Amino acid sequence: MFSLAKKKVVITGGASGIGRAIAETFALHEAEVHIVDVNPKLAMDVVNEIRKAGGKAHTHRCNVANHIQVKDLLTTIGDIDILINSAAVSHLGTADTTCEEDFDWLMAVNIKGTYNCIHAAIPLLRNSGGGVILNIASVAASIGLPERFAYSTTKGAITAMTLSIARDYFYENIRCNSISPASIHTPPAHALVNDTYPGQGTIDLKKLSRLQPIGRLSTPKEAASLALYLCSDEAAFITGNDYPLYWGLIKLNT
Repeated sequence: MFSLAKKKVVITGGASGIGRAIAETFALHEAEVHIVDVNPKLAMDVVNEIRKAGGKAHTHRCNVANHIQVKDLLTTIGDIDILINSAAVSHLGTADTTCEEDFDWLMAVNIKGTYNCIHAAIPLLRNSGGGVILNIASVAASIGLPERFAYSTTKGAITAMTLSIARDYFYENIRCNSISPASIHTPPAHALVNDTYPGQGTIDLKKLSRLQPIGRLSTPKEAASLALYLCSDEAAFITGNDYPLYWGLIKLNT
């Protein structure tokens, strides 16, 4: 079960966090993994680890917000079976504290970047006789999290994209689902907190953990396990769904 043998997978943002966990997990299940990231050193580290374990992996430097770069890259990679849209940036701020520059930055990477990859990937998936698109959304799209105005906006767009794509391409055997994690324990999460609240990173992560009824943050590996199922043939009947990844309801008043 869950074999991805002979499947070619493109993973954006695959050098760290959820993207990296998905790349490593998919490679273990025999997929040929193509990591697309703006950080070539981190991406190469992941590729080397995968190859050391006997897997197949390649790295490609690309800014997903650049339409031409994305199209040229995916054309070079060729026909694919799975696209994982994991590349994203985050931001802390309310509607009146989020400056225009930061708002535009999140729109460019999180929304346009996802569109760019899907736009370029559809013909390649079609040439393969169908395939899977998996978008990494966020629980922030459906639950009002404090100081996540721009980020929540972009992730709401991702869930809307997911439903639209599932509807439009169902009869071409192209499935599309999304995963909406709550807070995940990743290096980018630490960096965001430390950059925004210097010296308070540990305190804020503890607070985020308390918001989960299970008492801890989820892990990238847990998100990757769900991604593996949704992209495998065992999930062939599933499309147009968003899967929240958190234990019960987040306790907003904690």
